[in-house]
Amino acid sequence: MNFVDLMNLPCAHGGPAGSARLRALPEDFVVREWLGFDADGEGDHLLLKVRKRGANTMWVAKQLARIGKIHPRDVGFAGLKDRDAVAEQAFTVPGRSAVSNWLGITGDGFEVIGAERTRRKLKRGALKGNDFEIVLRDFAGDTALLEQRLQTLSTAGAPNYFGPQRFGHNGSNVTTAIAWFEGGPAPERMDRGFALSAARSVIFNAVLAERVTAGSWNQLRDGDVVNLNGSGSFFLAESIDDTLRDRCQRLDVHPTGPMWHGDSLLSKGAIAALETEAAQRYAVLAAGLSKARLEPERRPLRVPVRELKWRIEGADVHLQFRLQRGSFATAVLHELISNAFQAETPEADV
Repeated sequence: MNFVDLMNLPCAHGGPAGSARLRALPEDFVVREWLGFDADGEGDHLLLKVRKRGANTMWVAKQLARIGKIHPRDVGFAGLKDRDAVAEQAFTVPGRSAVSNWLGITGDGFEVIGAERTRRKLKRGALKGNDFEIVLRDFAGDTALLEQRLQTLSTAGAPNYFGPQRFGHNGSNVTTAIAWFEGGPAPERMDRGFALSAARSVIFNAVLAERVTAGSWNQLRDGDVVNLNGSGSFFLAESIDDTLRDRCQRLDVHPTGPMWHGDSLLSKGAIAALETEAAQRYAVLAAGLSKARLEPERRPLRVPVRELKWRIEGADVHLQFRLQRGSFATAVLHELISNAFQAETPEADV
């Protein structure tokens, strides 16, 4: 399976406005977690705000455990953040750790910039989203068209594609999944999870690409499974009425695609047929996932791009925006520049 072809996904808003250099410096890609809640001010844990550069989340968690003389499993965090970026993210440590004042504690690639008492250990996925600050260096293209694309994204959102990081370096997680599903040995536990996620993401992107091409990625169709924006709530809409159309136009609800687990889809009619046809283009992945006994899941086909701001300084484009958890900044950049899915751009994987 050619990874370049796998990431050759259609744009929804008319195509990119040019190309640019991504991540020339770690500071060109800044991500800050948006938890959606504050520390309680009391409790048996400490909520740490950590700024890291050149260090991945697991590495920082292990260092916090060592410094605090606690077991690594006692360190909580909500999501994984890439090494090659500047990221501000939250961790929790027990109040009983060996450190009485965590503020200002530093380690290899990180610094604790906030610490407050809280009642609960952070769990994976316990955040609302991420705020991004991204610099596109040496933009070459049509600046007026770029601003037009940005304005469209701010009101219409972007296709909620999985970015290239989901699939591993040069698609290595997909390669692992194919080898496994074709009869090879099962990967180690962590690698198995990455392989299953990558396989599901390939099929999701294929379904979304079909809907983008058809112009229905941001419109509800009879038989769609509908997502309430910003929630894990879904419902089947066997027929679409004017109320649902209006809510979809306002980005209050979204059509969804399957995180493939087998042939028993939640969608109906023509939508179910489209999803099945897209999955069968990757028959090895679809068959392997069907045998894995995964829980049925759905993912919104569209992601709102909130609080989008930009400024252009010479040939550099400075972007700020907020995405809901689980969405990829490269999916937004894909609508702006031609090489967004070609670079090893860091992401927030939540």
